[in-house]
Amino acid sequence: MAIRSIAEAELEGKKVLARFDFNVPLGDRDASGTRAIKDSTRIDLSLKTIQYILDQKPSKLILMSHLGRPKGKPNPDYSLEPVAKYLAEKLGLEVYLSESPTDSGLKTLTTLGHIKVVLLENLRFDPREEQGDHEFAQALASLADVYVNDAFGAAHRKHASVYTITEYFNRQRYAGFLILDEIEALDKILHKPQKPFVGILGGAKVSDKIQTIEKLLITVDHLIIGGAMAYPFLKAQGKKIGKSLCAESDVTLAAKILKADKGHKLVLPMDHVVAENPDAPAETTSGSQIDGDKAGFDIGPQSIENIRSLVSTAKTLVWNGPMGLFEKSQFSKGTFSVAQMLAESDAYSFVGGGDSVAAVKQSGYADKISHVSSGGGASLEYIEKGTLPGIQALKYHF
Repeated sequence: MAIRSIAEAELEGKKVLARFDFNVPLGDRDASGTRAIKDSTRIDLSLKTIQYILDQKPSKLILMSHLGRPKGKPNPDYSLEPVAKYLAEKLGLEVYLSESPTDSGLKTLTTLGHIKVVLLENLRFDPREEQGDHEFAQALASLADVYVNDAFGAAHRKHASVYTITEYFNRQRYAGFLILDEIEALDKILHKPQKPFVGILGGAKVSDKIQTIEKLLITVDHLIIGGAMAYPFLKAQGKKIGKSLCAESDVTLAAKILKADKGHKLVLPMDHVVAENPDAPAETTSGSQIDGDKAGFDIGPQSIENIRSLVSTAKTLVWNGPMGLFEKSQFSKGTFSVAQMLAESDAYSFVGGGDSVAAVKQSGYADKISHVSSGGGASLEYIEKGTLPGIQALKYHF
């Protein structure tokens, strides 16, 4: 079974339906009622595929995406109108936004010669999108001759527009350039990564990343744990963690993982930056224990240097999740130091996950990382399972 690249498609004169991930953060409404896009990265990443399709002279390009969580009904706060405006500026073309994902006028619209690009209104305005509904998928599919999926950030969902819809396109379904780039990058981690291979995981909960931890422990030489996720491991080792964020269920999971770590690959913080609360004065512990009423909010300088020594020898690096509450400057040193280490390393470096991607961008080192993934949940699930529902759905036997 194989995926065909959009570069293999015959698109001239065809109606092309393309799924992207335009799920961008929006600001508050200004005086004119417009919501500005706060970070256009996801749209910018789609432009290579969009421009390629347009260059092939299709009769119509119909774009579709979700935005936010409107809970299956129209909500002006989640309209794709700001996306339509941004795309029009970038492409230098009128981008017509439909009234709904499947409104009655769409069939007529797709026959009008003067309109080249149509953006369907937020797919999640219809509850059938997230249900993977066949009738909804068929209604979308009826708009076009060719289907393209370039929404890596949504490829782990069995939603109508990324999964069910492929049934209606037989041999006319293709992957866009972003999805192909993401697969290539992830496969470098999953299939015979160059050694030494160092994984770095942070974030809040062990339960969120239990499968990723178990999968990486098989292949990595060292698995560094930071952020709030480290405290259940330390507690499971019998160490004091003060008032640090820690669920008992995570301590149970951490104890199980520690027991299974026969190769002693897990690397935990040696010290911490602590405070009574996120706004209180910070101090650094002298060891891995946290006493009294303090809570940990970042890894300390010893931990940073220990990570640096491991990263300096690595040939492959994967990082998901911040090392602390990096949004506050007094707790950002651990996360930004890791970003710098990856940027300065000669190793193949992969960063995935919303918070770690945001941290890398904020640190100013994003352009020096080998690959910064566009999909947090999707990249984690790909590491765990080796594929995603939306990617599997693009495959067929030749």
